[in-house]
Amino acid sequence: MDYDQTLASRVQSGQALIGVIGLGYVGLPLAHALHEGGHRILGFDTDARKVESLNLGKSYIKHLGDSVAQGLSESGRFEATVEMGRLHEPDVLIVCVPTPLGEHQEPDLSYVVKSARDIGRVARPGQLAILESTTYPGTTRDEFAPALVAAAAEAGTSLKIGEDFFIAYSPEREDPGRKSHTTRSTPKLVGGLEPHSARIAAAVYRRGLDHVIEVSSAEVAESAKLMENIFRAVNIAMVNEMKVLLSAMNIDIWEVIGAASTKPFGYMPFQPGPGLGGHCIPIDPFYLTWKAKEYGKATRFIELAGEINTSMPRYVVEQTAAALNRAHKPVAGSRILILGLAYKADIDDPRESPSFELIRLLRDMGAHVDYSDPHIPATWPARKHDLAMKSVPLAPESVASYDAVIIATAHKAFDYTMIAECAQLVVDTRNAMARHAADMQDRLVKA
Repeated sequence: MDYDQTLASRVQSGQALIGVIGLGYVGLPLAHALHEGGHRILGFDTDARKVESLNLGKSYIKHLGDSVAQGLSESGRFEATVEMGRLHEPDVLIVCVPTPLGEHQEPDLSYVVKSARDIGRVARPGQLAILESTTYPGTTRDEFAPALVAAAAEAGTSLKIGEDFFIAYSPEREDPGRKSHTTRSTPKLVGGLEPHSARIAAAVYRRGLDHVIEVSSAEVAESAKLMENIFRAVNIAMVNEMKVLLSAMNIDIWEVIGAASTKPFGYMPFQPGPGLGGHCIPIDPFYLTWKAKEYGKATRFIELAGEINTSMPRYVVEQTAAALNRAHKPVAGSRILILGLAYKADIDDPRESPSFELIRLLRDMGAHVDYSDPHIPATWPARKHDLAMKSVPLAPESVASYDAVIIATAHKAFDYTMIAECAQLVVDTRNAMARHAADMQDRLVKA
């Protein structure tokens, strides 16, 4: 039986069932885009609350809105489930699970390997599995595929990649909250373990996404994703280092960035901040530095960028402590409010947010710390943090009651005029108070 031709025909005709494993910030928008392209979707997640919410037509990701979940649940072409035993049903399985770092900054592929084994236990000939999780080159071929094939063998099914089972890699390129590009309009890279896998995977994405680019291998696609995010991490590190230096020289980094941006070629502006957040930039570079050691290669440039970016929360805390000291207040016992728990403005995504590190460092120094974020009313248990905190209302009396307010995320919902009028001290890491700076004098610190 020509499994590749049969599967390709099902994809082209719209008969194929697409399974999406992991219905988070990557998997849910992808499921929606493919569903809009006409695919039938079976979504898998280990969180029963997410599954129930989607089947009821309610979204748990604020920036996507309920319309996305309603469109899925009301179409008759979508179902969400927690039953991994149903992984044999889809013709195509797309894996969108986390790839965090371990305690010593080493890659944690446990979610990827578990998903591979879950698929393998019930796999059948004629399926395609696509890994989307960001990782180092070689993961799809050397980790994901062997785990899947081994689990299938344990279950009594012999699979041959490229003959009766197909595996590809396609890096996710989600940027939560971005208005200029959507999952549909963002170009999609696809690389297979062999040509049949790449061709079929590309056909899957072409029903739902505008631009699909096939590359020669899964390793090229894996490397391209790391290249994109390391580029951003290195440039952010550069501008963060410039911020620290220029601040010591009493030069405004944001004015310098604006001035440099007037050059129409050879320059791209990046913004400094209190540290890196999100699902990619704080993590992905370390995947490559770890893999480089296997080949006896040093990645000094990437590692230095990581050191600079991870040091920024401590720099902000040091600037806060110095400002409090000038006001004859120790950090210990001071009441400090963090504005913004999300890792970037106007979204409800707190993954890897530097605000968590700011809270930890300040608490370790004896401060009483609260946060305010209109998009995140309360924290929840995560891999690294379980703060059990609730967002405090942002009102004149509450702002005035804190010894310092640290702007970590520049949400548009914050009333910066009120903050300028009421705060005893503002430590601004995002240049959010620029138009109020002249009125605040020694109550404003740019950090």
